[in-house]
Amino acid sequence: MKKAFTVSIVTIFAAMAFFSIKVQAQTTVIKWGIVLHHEHPFVLGMKKTAEIVAQKTKNRIDMQVFPAAQLGTGKDMIEAVVFGSQGMATEGAAMFSQWAPRLSILEAPYIFRDVDHMYKVMKSPIGTDLTKELVDKRGLRVLGVLYYGVRHLTTANKAVHKPEDVKGLKLRVPEVTLYLEMAKSWGANPTPMAFAELYLGLKQGVVDGQENPLPTINAGKFYEVQKYLMLTGHIMVPQFHAINEKLWMSLSKEDQTIIRDAVDVGINFSNDLIIKQEKALADEFKQKGMTVITPDVEAFRKASMAVVPKFEDRWGKGFYEKIAAVK
Repeated sequence: MKKAFTVSIVTIFAAMAFFSIKVQAQTTVIKWGIVLHHEHPFVLGMKKTAEIVAQKTKNRIDMQVFPAAQLGTGKDMIEAVVFGSQGMATEGAAMFSQWAPRLSILEAPYIFRDVDHMYKVMKSPIGTDLTKELVDKRGLRVLGVLYYGVRHLTTANKAVHKPEDVKGLKLRVPEVTLYLEMAKSWGANPTPMAFAELYLGLKQGVVDGQENPLPTINAGKFYEVQKYLMLTGHIMVPQFHAINEKLWMSLSKEDQTIIRDAVDVGINFSNDLIIKQEKALADEFKQKGMTVITPDVEAFRKASMAVVPKFEDRWGKGFYEKIAAVK
């Protein structure tokens, strides 16, 4: 009797283990990383996408969202997606340009008039051709384009009204050549730094200032360690949700449709939050003690345009003007 009971227990546990392995084998896990903080609208939209996909696929597809650079820097994560050790990453167009150089033009200074213009470009043959380069060259498929916002300048201890006021400041910029050159055009001392290190870098005075959209400044709490906000509006950033192409092609057409639809819902949710925050945050920052300055934007535009000729070999002569002229 005791022997029979023991055999039955072993049989049950063996069956449970087999069932667990079978369920695990049927579940597709997609690790999805981003450098932005948990409270950022992008992260909230990504989580909404993941919830919809889990519901629609009855948990066959598990999109696991990793914010706050848990999976590494933007560059690290894109490389991981290229090589297949990570499923998805969300980053700016210029960061992806390390694998498709022409993409950096999408973060060129003052190239977009407004959000509608940015999306018209991305939905045009120009945008389609640019994102197709990622698939062809590195096996990265763009599932959606997000509006990251308009980038503005902040500093710890110096009011800035014109580019000359930036001269000599240690300005944190992303590890992207275009941003380095733009900061130099203002006379700044550009200092690349991983986003996850930025708050501490500002707090400790490793850098004097940084530039990011208002919602990112808010989510990162940079207003705690920066006194001045200059509404330079120097770059409007499209960011991409990108997935490993082999992973994407391994999914059924039905699951691809579910993911695309869920990504669209998440992007619309994020974009709405970004736009609402951009309208309100400058005043909120004032209430939190920041001094908000409207600088000489035309002077910043003129100084920033010095970078365009330096990248024409990469972008193609006249490509900047072609994008700026899209109606």
